Order: sequence, then structure tokens, then C-alpha cells
Amino acid sequence: MQRRFLFSVLFSVSLAALAPAAHSADPVPLRVLTHSSFDLPKELLAQFEKDAGVKLQIVKAGDAGEMTNKLILTRARPIADVVYGIDNTLAPRAQAAGVLEAYDGPAARRARCQRVGEHLVPVDLGYVSLNIDKAWFAAKGLALPTRLEDLAQPAYARLLVVQNPATSSPGQAFLQASIAGLGEEAAFAWWASLRANGVKVVKGWTEAYYTEFTRNGGTRPIVVSYASSPAAEVFYSKEKLSESPTANLFLKGGVFRQVEGVALVKGGNPAAREAAGRFIEFLRSAPVQLALQTSMWMYPAEAGAPRAEVMKQHASEPAAFDNPPAAEAIAKNKAWLQRWTRVVLK
Repeated sequence: MQRRFLFSVLFSVSLAALAPAAHSADPVPLRVLTHSSFDLPKELLAQFEKDAGVKLQIVKAGDAGEMTNKLILTRARPIADVVYGIDNTLAPRAQAAGVLEAYDGPAARRARCQRVGEHLVPVDLGYVSLNIDKAWFAAKGLALPTRLEDLAQPAYARLLVVQNPATSSPGQAFLQASIAGLGEEAAFAWWASLRANGVKVVKGWTEAYYTEFTRNGGTRPIVVSYASSPAAEVFYSKEKLSESPTANLFLKGGVFRQVEGVALVKGGNPAAREAAGRFIEFLRSAPVQLALQTSMWMYPAEAGAPRAEVMKQHASEPAAFDNPPAAEAIAKNKAWLQRWTRVVLK
């Protein structure tokens, strides 16, 4: 009840700050390209359309990696006016392709200290980490791994599922965390050991979590997911739970801080450019920053944004994470992906 009241107040106050635009008889279409996990309450999106005088055309283009590839492949004839979901692992690819344009509104100025990538305004953040099925480990009497290196030991053979870093943003984040945490040579030696120990590689997060993870009928009790996933398990459970059935493993080299951003698309419809800027402001507004916590299961990027109760109780943030320096990631990411493919898949 308290959260609904807070949401109502924030909804009224924050969206009122987005002054209504001049409305035409026919709303301008605003094309928004997103990854498949984009999800906000319908009432919020409807209110934005009313205030901005636009008609949203939301195009979901798969995993964030697939979405970024699609944006790049269509740069000659852009399919969107604004894009949400490019994160700090994919930002170098978008930057090199020149598919984004600068935005310098209030949200961008407030967020200058929060780095995602050139032209991207941060919207939310999360931590890619290992999740475990608590009941599976309890039933087997198997101790939880305490180091990333443990996962290459015989006791943990064929227990881990990861995402391909070439097609998945959490997969790429986990690869970069292993390199930053273990060192490049040691990390690729570890990946080779994982291959020998039966690691399973899938295309994206959805397949890993909802098909391969034992919580959902799969055979793998360890999955690369997010620090907020245990909170989502509680939130969506048909039973009232006091604790989550899953838990995070915050291991050295196994935690990556992911920041997702929104940006103007270079070459987008000039008639929709003002509305695209308003959409960027909308994603940093108080009601959206609250709602995304229990719709997209990310932490808010806006400083001082209140936390949803389930996130406060079941989505603890790690004390440390391992991200490579941005310049190194930009310079070496392509080579890392090629080497990972040779070591793990070929």
C-alpha cells in the first residue's frame, strides 16, 4: 500500500514536470528501439504519449547485443529515433559505428559523472553475477564455490550455464569481469578449463535462465544472471516467500557493473527529435526510475531515487566488482571475443 501511494505521488509530480507539448491532430510517431527486456507500466507509457503528443512505436529487437547489431546494420536507413538498452559493454561498438547522436538536456547534464559511453544517458544499472539454485545445492550436499576457479573443478562439472559474449550483453559482461578479475591470460586458461569441465553456452539470458537453470526445469544449478534476480524470484512467486530460492555468488572475477543507457539515433526522423529528447528525460523521471526496479529488475541510475521494498530486501549490491578500464575494453573487446570463441567453442 505504501509503495502504491509513493508511486502515485511520484507519478503525478514527476510527469507534471514534463510540460505538455504542442499537440497536433495526428500524433508524431516516435520509434523506440529496445532490447526484449524493456518493460514499463502501460499507464506510464500512455501518460508520456499524452504529454509529449506522440504515438510510441516500440520495437523490441532481441538481446541487447542483437539490438545493437540491428541498429548498426540499418544505419543507412535508421529504424528508430531513440534507442534504449545499449550498455557499457556494447557502447564501444555503437560508438565506432557512429549510430548515436549527442543529447544535452537536463538528464544528460545531471548524469555526466555516470559513464556509459559517448552520447548515452544512463537509465539504470545492475550487476551481472552468478546465481545459484539453493535447493539444488542443499539436496546434493555440495558446498558452494568460493572462488571462480572452483567452477573448473570436477565437483562442479556440467553445473554452469553461460551466455555467448558475442550475442549476449550479460555474457560479454561476465567475460570482461573474468579478464579484469583474474588477468587476461589466467582468465582464458580458466575458460579453457571450464570447457573441459562441461560448461554449457547458450545464445542469451532468457534461454540460460528459463530453459537451462534448474529453478526452471533445466539441469544447470549455476547461471550467469543478475544481482537482482533473487528479488524477482520473490516478487513473481505464487507463494509468499520470506527469502529467495536463489542466491548470488559474488566471486572475484565474476561480478560486472552494467550500466544501460538511452540515446538519440543518428539520422532519426527530424520531426520526432524533440519527442526523442523528451523520452530520454522520461526514462530518468522519478516514476520510471521506481517502476523499472520491478519491471526490468535493474537499480535506478538517478541519484536519490527510492528503492522498491523487494529490491531493498532481496537484491543486495556487491561490495566489489571487476570491470576492465574503458579504454582497454574498447581497444581489446573484438580480440577478446575472437579468442573466447576459439577457446570455448571451436
